[in-house]
Amino acid sequence: MDSDSPFLLAAVSLLSALHMGYLARRVGLSRMAHKILPPAVTGPPEFERTFRAHQNCVEFYPVFLVALWTCGMFFSEVAAAAGGLVYIVIRQIYFNGYVKGTKKRLPGFFLSLAVLGVLSLLGLIGIVHGILHKYFYITI
Repeated sequence: MDSDSPFLLAAVSLLSALHMGYLARRVGLSRMAHKILPPAVTGPPEFERTFRAHQNCVEFYPVFLVALWTCGMFFSEVAAAAGGLVYIVIRQIYFNGYVKGTKKRLPGFFLSLAVLGVLSLLGLIGIVHGILHKYFYITI
């Protein structure tokens, strides 16, 4: 195996996929608790909040993966992996808050946006640096 392989990025990606599976399981448990059969997505507010919390995490997941891998490949794998771990924890905080009440989701939501912004910005810096170096022979 190549020692330059992105092991940290792969590990965080796998952990994030397992986390998404855990959140899906929480929706399933909520369905059972409230006796809501698929494909129904409406029911008691507790179920609807759990369902929406998971859906919102699913909607942000591709953005997270792109930002994680772009940052890791073009800026720093360690920084990306650390940011990815923080993102997973914050998304759990977001999910737990949303299940309790819609306003309680906001701290986790804004923090997750901040982490995505940092990962994206670092990835962009790495890409611009690489383009300048490779195509314009400019080293910053």
